[in-house]
Amino acid sequence: MTAVRAVRRSVSAEDLRIVLVPWLTARAILAVAYVSAFAISDRVVPGARPTAIGEGLVAWDGTWYRDIASHGYASLPREGLRFFPLFPILGRALGTVFLGDTGLSLVVIANLCSLALLFVLLRLLRHEGIDRSTTQRAIWFIILFPGAFVLAWAYAEALWILAAIVVFLAIRTRRWLWAAIAGFLAGLSRPLGVLLAVPIAVELVRNWRNATAKERTSGLIATVSPLLGTGAYLLWVGNRFGDSWLPFSVQSDLRGTSVDPFSRLWEGLSQMVGPQRFGDGLHIPFALAFLALLVVVLRRLPISYGLFSGCVLMAALATENLNSLERYGLNAFPLVIGLALVCRHREAENVTKVVLAGGFVALSTMAWMGAYVP
Repeated sequence: MTAVRAVRRSVSAEDLRIVLVPWLTARAILAVAYVSAFAISDRVVPGARPTAIGEGLVAWDGTWYRDIASHGYASLPREGLRFFPLFPILGRALGTVFLGDTGLSLVVIANLCSLALLFVLLRLLRHEGIDRSTTQRAIWFIILFPGAFVLAWAYAEALWILAAIVVFLAIRTRRWLWAAIAGFLAGLSRPLGVLLAVPIAVELVRNWRNATAKERTSGLIATVSPLLGTGAYLLWVGNRFGDSWLPFSVQSDLRGTSVDPFSRLWEGLSQMVGPQRFGDGLHIPFALAFLALLVVVLRRLPISYGLFSGCVLMAALATENLNSLERYGLNAFPLVIGLALVCRHREAENVTKVVLAGGFVALSTMAWMGAYVP
């Protein structure tokens, strides 16, 4: 009973309103996008709807996660190893509740995690002393971010971002054990998980002088926890398939070889007006916006937020193929906080919400029609 009362005290009716209204709104907008995809596809290619529409919320990467959850890695092409195991493991476990429908269980997990990450983000922003109106804007912005439609799909994004925000809340409140647990789970969730070692190390160094010996030991464990999570998966892959680096090498085959992110961005500027303007050129405006927000984060938030965001963006831009860049921008969640910080005027906030919602609908509709890779 004491634990229940503590949860009730920590989650007030006001918190529920702040979180549930944007969360439900995003799902209503996503339904509009799905209907739009149906209508447009019937108009453009009558009788030949894109495969992604039929897959619904289990489209694109969701089909890989579903098949891994249902059949395991061994029954799929080696390309499937780029999808880290925690999300499909949870989907398989919950699938028993849905009579073996792992696709449905993955969608449920993603949506529950997206709801949970909003509550944790709310706690984090309050701890950082962010004012009430900015906090509410950040909640709206992260759920309406153009790539945020995958938070409702059978994608590991919601699980990973939830773990990342828990890591930040833990390291900013010096709860190193929680940071270690969340960091390990993040490392098992997505390849980007290893980047969380950067902000953990930064906060540990910042607190080192005033930390006890126990805190220092816990902090060091927390620092390596994302690497341990990813390392555990790589060791399993090596033992099972003979090459521990397959999850990364098959990813390189799809996204191209590693390149200098600044050179890639410069090349992308020319692609905005060339034959690639509806391909990689489409992502360049988002890349420029993300870099501008990175400057805001570096200037106005603790350095750990900025370094983490910078690492995520550099990883996204350091490939020949810029597909899914908008989703990577969402992974660098402090950028959303930066956007909320600069939209202090009501007019700017409202315009930003409309623009984000428009991008949300456009990208999700294009994804269902097969014209955009989420």
